[in-house]
Amino acid sequence: MRNFDFSPLMRSASLHSPFNSLFDELDRSASESRRLPYNILKKDADHFQIVVAAAGYSEDDIDITVAQNSLSISAESHESDENIEYLHHGLSAGAFTQKFELSDMIKVKGATMDNGLLKVELVREIPESLKPLRIKIEKSDQIEDKAS
Repeated sequence: MRNFDFSPLMRSASLHSPFNSLFDELDRSASESRRLPYNILKKDADHFQIVVAAAGYSEDDIDITVAQNSLSISAESHESDENIEYLHHGLSAGAFTQKFELSDMIKVKGATMDNGLLKVELVREIPESLKPLRIKIEKSDQIEDKAS
């Protein structure tokens, strides 16, 4: 009968112990607190909208930039919490950054803020050179007449 040594396998499995996963959870929760919930809506074939729940932030706190097919929404709250004692702190506070990758044909048309919802309007603009070209079929008599 043969004996197998499984200790090398067990050592690598120990990297995923509950103790180490605790740090993964802390890291994940810290990064998630910097992201706000959002929806992406399709209004019609060429119009879309990103809606970000940005309660607690004003228009002056939020910065929207578009560069190299990337839409970045970031904010930093300027409220001072020094003298406030929270019994429960569930609203987002502090800085956050949310990034969205855009295709070449998606353009940002504008943004509005209403009741704590940031709405970013997007439109798909297909260049004429990429649009399908419709060819009209002519009768062969018309082609011969044009040739003469």
